Amino acid sequence: MNLEKYIRIIQDFPKPGIIFKDITPLLITPSARQECLSILLENVKELKIDKVIGVESRGFFFGILLANELNVGFIPVRKPNKLPFDTISASYDLEYGTDALEIHTDAIQKGDRVLIHDDVLATGGTAKAVCELVERLGGEIVQVNFLMELTFLDGREKIKQYPISAALTY
Repeated sequence: MNLEKYIRIIQDFPKPGIIFKDITPLLITPSARQECLSILLENVKELKIDKVIGVESRGFFFGILLANELNVGFIPVRKPNKLPFDTISASYDLEYGTDALEIHTDAIQKGDRVLIHDDVLATGGTAKAVCELVERLGGEIVQVNFLMELTFLDGREKIKQYPISAALTY
């Protein structure tokens, strides 16, 4: 199945000059969604995983599905002030300014083997921040995986010390 036909291209979103890759058609098509999940699972089949992180918000879609299929815990990583318990945070650079992500302090135990999932690897800032959070809590990153990687933005460079996988590459 060609999953690319389920990725809708939106010009100038969220601002002029950006070509946005909308995953909504993939999400609403059960066969495409299942094929994508199968690819993501194939990419981790040899790994021992204790927990899956899904990164807010589009990383939640397949992150929870991966955790369910792997029969492991799911950890949401969210924007500041969205999690109700004690958190730690990591900042990352945006095109103009910075942002941050948070994780509960009790989400990862020392030595947990963690799969990080997000929808897109673009510039790598978000992924790098999540990797920092996992390591600060004592987790071991077994893979950082994505629905799609935008190779022309070189985000892989920021997280090159970790195994990286994507279902689609552009």
